[in-house]
Amino acid sequence: MDQRVTTHAHDHPAAKTQGFCVFERLRAAGLRPTRQRVALCNLIFGAGDRHLSAEDLHEEAHKAGEPVSLATVYNTLHQFTDAGIVRPLSAEGQRTYFDTNTSDHHHFFVESENTMIDIPHGTIQVGNLPTPPEGMEIVNVDVVVRLRRKAAPGV
Repeated sequence: MDQRVTTHAHDHPAAKTQGFCVFERLRAAGLRPTRQRVALCNLIFGAGDRHLSAEDLHEEAHKAGEPVSLATVYNTLHQFTDAGIVRPLSAEGQRTYFDTNTSDHHHFFVESENTMIDIPHGTIQVGNLPTPPEGMEIVNVDVVVRLRRKAAPGV
């Protein structure tokens, strides 16, 4: 393992955010804490639980002075998904959102704002799931309730 990263990791200004160490989170997930992973992890988790797309994260990275390509952002988010530190959510056509809260919960999707909002735990009960095909198991059930603002009366 690269001792320079281990030795100097906690001296990095972006290493600690909101009471967690980015380097420790990446290592615990089995990921090497590269500069780009650290920067993106810090951006993703620095604001607490939230939902964001790769495009959102790419824009945030550039505003923060992190020169990463959109392809790198996608690759990193998929690595984070495989490692179990973010959860992908599909809501609208081609766009995937990544949720920092990996617990089992469901979502509202506000169509006009392209935003996801957590539905409070225990609000929705999912039952009568079909038996999965032979050799398969159900891993998760995502419920996304699509919302739109009501039209003003008389419009």
